[in-house]
Amino acid sequence: MTGKFALLIFGVVLLGAAPTFAQDTNTPRVGTLERGTVISPVLTIDSDRVFRESAFGQRVDKEIEVEGAKLASENAEIAANLEIEEKQLTEQRINMKPEDFRVLADAFDKKVQETRQAQSAKGRALNELLDKERDVFLTAAAPVLEQLMREAGAAVILDRRTVFVSASAVEITDDAIALLNETIGSGTDTKQP
Repeated sequence: MTGKFALLIFGVVLLGAAPTFAQDTNTPRVGTLERGTVISPVLTIDSDRVFRESAFGQRVDKEIEVEGAKLASENAEIAANLEIEEKQLTEQRINMKPEDFRVLADAFDKKVQETRQAQSAKGRALNELLDKERDVFLTAAAPVLEQLMREAGAAVILDRRTVFVSASAVEITDDAIALLNETIGSGTDTKQP
């Protein structure tokens, strides 16, 4: 049993020492950004940060923010108009028969529900647009991330959130953002992949 435990410890030590890192910042590589050379079978990346800090992600964020502000303004205007309409309906109630008022009140309630559903649909559409843009980004980013993998001799890139502990040298988020900005930019060019 002790021999198996020692073998297990030896295996863990070997696994911990497996990645090899070489920093060669003096020799820029032709056709790539000037980055330090990371040699490792496993790389890590903060995928949320790559999207959020890339030119593409920042463009999308601004577009969503503008559309979200328009929707919020529209919602506020609708709410104010509905409040006025409700107040008018309440004032009319005094001079109406209960059954006539009920017809108007039901119509108003229906209008409020339909308006709420329509505005909620617009909010969901904004979220769907963000998801769609993320998918477009991931599709465009795949070849760039594959290039970083090849340069590092890596077999896999893992999201940092799924990794318990890793050496900072295998973290390629900054390199990914820089290379994505150089290759796909904000995603508005007709040359984008």
